[in-house]
Amino acid sequence: MPPLVSRARLDEVCGDILRIADLVRLRDAGADQEIRAFNARTGHDCSALDFVEYEGSRDLAAFALEVARPAWPRVADISTDELVEIVRRILDGDPETDYYLRLLGANVVHPRGGGLIFHPPAGLRGASAELIVAEALGYRPFAL
Repeated sequence: MPPLVSRARLDEVCGDILRIADLVRLRDAGADQEIRAFNARTGHDCSALDFVEYEGSRDLAAFALEVARPAWPRVADISTDELVEIVRRILDGDPETDYYLRLLGANVVHPRGGGLIFHPPAGLRGASAELIVAEALGYRPFAL
């Protein structure tokens, strides 16, 4: 399950986002420094565009919730069953799909974990969560 974020933390992050968005829109020289500090506090890698264009895909509260949670939520000793449940939730269109995609990406080495779900190769079209996870876990990186 996604970690809970307190109302106070969400309010703080919303305020930071709005403040930085204003700096970016005004082309304030301090915007870059504020963005670097924000990224250091949150562990994310937001760019100036993230602060002024988030409204194209989500509202302020959703953006704040995203960056208030861990950027790459690693789970020590995650089980295959847990990965299957994550993929199942993504396939079912869970309201927390964005978080589950981050969780999947952080816990499998396959470079296209989410792509196996949304842009599957021919052999995985319409596949079950179990088959998608098997493919993701079967990937072995290779040195070039």
